Amino acid sequence: MTKLNNAYKTIGEVVKILDLKSKKGQSSPTYTIRFWEKEFKQIKPKILKGNRRYYDNHNIDILKKVHFLLKEQGMTIKGVKKILNSKEPLKLDEIQNQSIKAHNLKNKLVKISNIIKSLKINK
Repeated sequence: MTKLNNAYKTIGEVVKILDLKSKKGQSSPTYTIRFWEKEFKQIKPKILKGNRRYYDNHNIDILKKVHFLLKEQGMTIKGVKKILNSKEPLKLDEIQNQSIKAHNLKNKLVKISNIIKSLKINK
C-alpha cells in the first residue's frame, strides 16, 4: 500500500525523498534533518508519542530548499537563514528547478554518449 502525496511522512521517508547520504556509511542520516530542525525555525514537524516526527508537504518543501541551498549551492547555514527569514519572495523554486533540469539533461547526455560508444564498439 502506498501513501498519498499529501500524507505525513516519517523522518526516514524524508531522508529518502531528499536522497541524503551518510559520510560514514551509517544506515540513515536522520541526524541531518534533526540538526536542520534546530537551526531553521521554519521546519516544524508534528512530534507524536515516542518522539516520532512526521512531516507535511510544507515542511518537506522547506527541507528541500535547505538541502538545495546548503548541498547544491554551497551556501552557509547563516546565508540560508537569511533567505528563509526574508520577507521578499525569492525565485528559489525556479533556480532549483533549473538546476534539476540541467542535472537531468547532463545525465541523459552521458547515457546517450555511452550508447553511442557501445554502438561504435559493436560495429
